[in-house]
Amino acid sequence: MNSEKVIVRRALLGVSDKTGLVDFARALERRGVEIISTGGTKAALEKSGVRVRAVEDFTGSPEMLDGRVKTLHPKIHGGILARRSEAAHQAQMRQHGIEPIDLVVVNFYPFEETVAKSGVSIDEAIENIDIGGPTMVRAAAKNHDDVAVVVDPADYAEIAQEIEANGGAITAATRWSLARKAFARVTAYDCAISNYLGGHTGAPGEGPLGETFSLTMEREQPLRYGENPHQVGALYGNFLKIAEQLHGKELSFNNVVDISSAINLIIEFQNEPSAVVAILKHKHAVRCRRRRYAQGRMGQGFRHGSRFSLRRNNHRQSAVGPRFRGRRE
Repeated sequence: MNSEKVIVRRALLGVSDKTGLVDFARALERRGVEIISTGGTKAALEKSGVRVRAVEDFTGSPEMLDGRVKTLHPKIHGGILARRSEAAHQAQMRQHGIEPIDLVVVNFYPFEETVAKSGVSIDEAIENIDIGGPTMVRAAAKNHDDVAVVVDPADYAEIAQEIEANGGAITAATRWSLARKAFARVTAYDCAISNYLGGHTGAPGEGPLGETFSLTMEREQPLRYGENPHQVGALYGNFLKIAEQLHGKELSFNNVVDISSAINLIIEFQNEPSAVVAILKHKHAVRCRRRRYAQGRMGQGFRHGSRFSLRRNNHRQSAVGPRFRGRRE
């Protein structure tokens, strides 16, 4: 991996989500960065007074096929993929008039948002499959030794600050982090497309579930350990949106399994008017107690149920951690 900083002299910007775009472009412009763009991104930047070089001028080829072919050109991908340390690459760039691109800022056509709409047609969904964007992102991420790639508007401010603090440069560590994030975004995008199309086979009698189904999830937090203390573990998905840790050690894998079982138990008793208390050990409810209570006396029902459960539980000494689970309205 190239440990050197990469000075950003030329950036290609092409985004569907224009959140923060103008401010980021202005930060690049203040550093003297040449900005290349096309389509709606170019129009938005020019409207805000940012100087932009059209992709068509950069490549010498016009946009064609109703915008389906804009950036799929050797001068774009050569400028992104060329290795700066390879003399042969540099010679070929000079031979073919290819200029280097140091920063790629791209997010994709909103496929996920499009197919989430009610009544969307298959043709409309397919028209929102981005081709050029993921291609540039993959190219830039592959060549992260020499190119930085940004796929998330939430990163604009931090990247602008780093460029300013480093005399116009982006560090190797940041480029590597951005490359990993870029590949993860491409994967999630492709999964969404594959899952949607998989449910539209057109075969008679086939339901919405395709031949394959793919998932991508972000890591929420590392776990204290995996299923056993010598193993590592991490929590992925949206678990922490439904469960909040109030105190105690960092969660382990077994804690998460116990909490998941407790949540399922709560759902099972969601219409129960009584106080419900349970002790869970290794994801099993070793004791579950219901107790009716007088109006306004829910807390008393919980306390009584808890004492009863502990008395009847043979493992009361190990009933610690996320073992108690109650339901109250």
